[in-house]
Amino acid sequence: MNSYVLIFIIIGYLFLLFGIAFWAEKKANRSWVNNPYVYTLSLAVYCSAWTYYGSVGIAATSGVSFLTTYLGPVIAFPIWIIVLKKIIKISKQHKVSSIADFISLRYGNDRFLGALVTIICVLGVLPYISLQLKAVSETFGIISEDTINSSSTIFKDSTFYIAVLLAVFAAFFGTRTTDATQRRQGIIFSVAVESVIKLVFFLGVGIYVSYFLFEGTLDIYNQISITEDFEFLTTFDSLESGINWYFMMALSFLAIFLLPRQFHVSVIENTNQKHLKTAIWLFPLYLLLFNIFVVFIAWGGKLRLGDVANPDYYSLLLPLQNGDVFLAILVFLGGFSAVISMVVVSTLALSTMLSNNLIIPYGFLDKFSNSRPERNANYIKNIRRIAIFCLILGAYFFYINFNIELSLFSIGQLSFVVIAQLAPTFFIGLFWNRGSSIAAKMGIITGTLVTTYTLVLPFVLDAIFGNMDFIVFGPFEFELLKPYALFGIDFLNPVTHAFFWSIFFNSIVYLFVSLSFKGNYRERNYGEMFVNSNYNSLQENAFIWKGEAYVSDIRRVLNRFLGEKRTERALDLFYLKYDLSRNEEKADARLINFSEKLLTGSIGSASSRILIASVVEEQPVTLVEVLEILEENKKTISTNKFLKHKSNELTQLTEELKEVNEELKIQDKLKDEFLDTVAHELKTPITSIRAASEVLLDNEDMLENIKIQFLNNILYDSERLGKLINNILDLEKLASGREILDKKMNNLNVTIEKALSGVQLIAEKKNIKIVTHQESLTARYDEDRIIQVLINVLSNAIKFVEEKHGEVKIISRKNKNYIQVIVEDNGKGILNEDMKYIFDKFYQSKNQNVKKPVGSGFGLAISKQIIEGHKGKIRVDENYKLGARFIIEIPE
Repeated sequence: MNSYVLIFIIIGYLFLLFGIAFWAEKKANRSWVNNPYVYTLSLAVYCSAWTYYGSVGIAATSGVSFLTTYLGPVIAFPIWIIVLKKIIKISKQHKVSSIADFISLRYGNDRFLGALVTIICVLGVLPYISLQLKAVSETFGIISEDTINSSSTIFKDSTFYIAVLLAVFAAFFGTRTTDATQRRQGIIFSVAVESVIKLVFFLGVGIYVSYFLFEGTLDIYNQISITEDFEFLTTFDSLESGINWYFMMALSFLAIFLLPRQFHVSVIENTNQKHLKTAIWLFPLYLLLFNIFVVFIAWGGKLRLGDVANPDYYSLLLPLQNGDVFLAILVFLGGFSAVISMVVVSTLALSTMLSNNLIIPYGFLDKFSNSRPERNANYIKNIRRIAIFCLILGAYFFYINFNIELSLFSIGQLSFVVIAQLAPTFFIGLFWNRGSSIAAKMGIITGTLVTTYTLVLPFVLDAIFGNMDFIVFGPFEFELLKPYALFGIDFLNPVTHAFFWSIFFNSIVYLFVSLSFKGNYRERNYGEMFVNSNYNSLQENAFIWKGEAYVSDIRRVLNRFLGEKRTERALDLFYLKYDLSRNEEKADARLINFSEKLLTGSIGSASSRILIASVVEEQPVTLVEVLEILEENKKTISTNKFLKHKSNELTQLTEELKEVNEELKIQDKLKDEFLDTVAHELKTPITSIRAASEVLLDNEDMLENIKIQFLNNILYDSERLGKLINNILDLEKLASGREILDKKMNNLNVTIEKALSGVQLIAEKKNIKIVTHQESLTARYDEDRIIQVLINVLSNAIKFVEEKHGEVKIISRKNKNYIQVIVEDNGKGILNEDMKYIFDKFYQSKNQNVKKPVGSGFGLAISKQIIEGHKGKIRVDENYKLGARFIIEIPE
């Protein structure tokens, strides 16, 4: 393809990304721009040109070793979700803007430590950025068949112009505000889009190689399995290989936490900790999809292209070999997307670190105007923009001078080892409050020197001077100090060897110095806040400071960088939060802490500490005082948590008591209604008996037939009175369990017929039709009591249906291990308000076909007790809308 056409495609693609980023900035508050999926896809900035091209190269030459780059992050993610929550929480509380800020803050806002971390990150990431430019340059040459000559002038090198365009993109969208803690929605959304693009295009070429160039993955396997080096590519040849695997996974495990770009997207750009719940499964899934076809592309390239072509670029060369230029361009754009996202996010993170931790605190802080905040803001933005351009151009010149010497995979590994030197300081300091700043500095410097000796120096001597004596014999021919076999350990490859010894010495020095030398009070103060970050209130009240400070001086410093309007708004929120008067002249520790946090986002934690310290008179605080205050705060917080827990329990108990009380009120009301009904029911027959008896006594000459009528009335009322009393006694006996049921095997059909005979006369009198659908069933039950239940339910059904039009159905059937009797009618049904209480004592439905409720309210309550005594159930079918349906179930 003509190189100019390819350049136009690249420029068009960059403008498309510019447009996407610009649009996302405008729609930053939309849920589908700011959501957990965009956040997770932005984490895929981890998949740079190293993974896009280099994984295929290492799979073709070293077998499955490429998986270590991905297994580390996958293993890390269960821990990552826990640790990252802690890191994000601390970062948001203290307005951290970079990993250098985070580490510096942990050790008491140590300025030198922040600068040291920044230098380590720049040294580690600069070769990594050059790797991306190397990939762009070489793939551009493959597509255009016009390989770029790096020895010619840079103005004829298209890679130089691509690097400049990337710098413009990062500078435009990454430095629009001085507050480095604010989210760059445009860049993050464009990175998420690029993550989708590179995944889709890489899967596309994987499918193309597997199913178009070959007849599937099995075909590739069958062909590669007969080659000489197949066993080497698919197995471990020794225990030493397994140990190398372990250390490579540990290296990538640390990288997912410590790479500046990963810290930036996972911590600084996080807007909601709940997004981690999606990231914990979606990001490993993304890595899995990315690796499905890596091995098959590598094997397909070895089969079709042999060992002549660069295996890093098999994914490009295979489509080109078969004339599929369009697919090759898509693959190129996928790789270019991996380059853009990595370079932009890395330079953005590094520029913030350079400005906040190196340039501003060391020499530029005094240059800011005291009265022109807008000018100061522009200074800060310009420092970061210049830093972005310098970083990308520095990476470009590194690529120009070292592009032939190392593969993509080797450059990536070198960067990982350098960045890994932050691990002991970062992780141990996060969970151990004794770690001191001097220990952190000495540990990082020691680890970096060991890395230089065991990895960087041998490479420089070999690549630049062609001298192998240092590698083969060691310094002064002292073999125990050979850089690739230090102290006789010669079974590790150069990268894992350097990683092992550097981390070992780094950790030993860090722990030894921390235990030997106590840090100052400020280090221990922040150490406690980091380690105990779960105590939210500890972060607010545990900042320890003694001295004299005036609000007017602090306001003046804040105005210098934030402007008067923003400063006053921030102070208003502070006074409102702590319920303080705006007329206070002197500042306390809370305002000092608040002011440092405000400035941290713009100029970094070290510079903010210097500025605030310049206008206050701080008095020294002993370590004992720090520990006493922190311990007191912890006790207060623990007591408050305990009291809050008890308060919540009391509140819950109060609500439960309210519900019980309301239920008791209802029951009490029902009981009163019942007593009224019972009193009335008892009074009525007694009054009738008394009246009839008085008439008989007063009229001795009464006619015989009239006397018999009065005596029948007395008998009827006596029976009615006895029945009412028996019902009361029945209910209490059943409820208390004193009733012994006479259970025998009975024929259910016979029992139903006996119950029907008891209500048949009433049904005929009201002209109500009774229909039965029965199966021949037998069960063990107390027949008299079951008849009582059936009569109760049937009587209710007859009571609630209309005369002449009423119909009652009785259905008996077997349902699993239960015998089921269903009684349904076409009457008024049961009101929703009655459903809850229908089987309660004393309750009578008001939805009867008579003006005054008939009955004592005992029938269904007794029925429920009888059925439950048979280990069965009686219930109302709430879904039946044509009347009422009662379902009775008893065991067989």
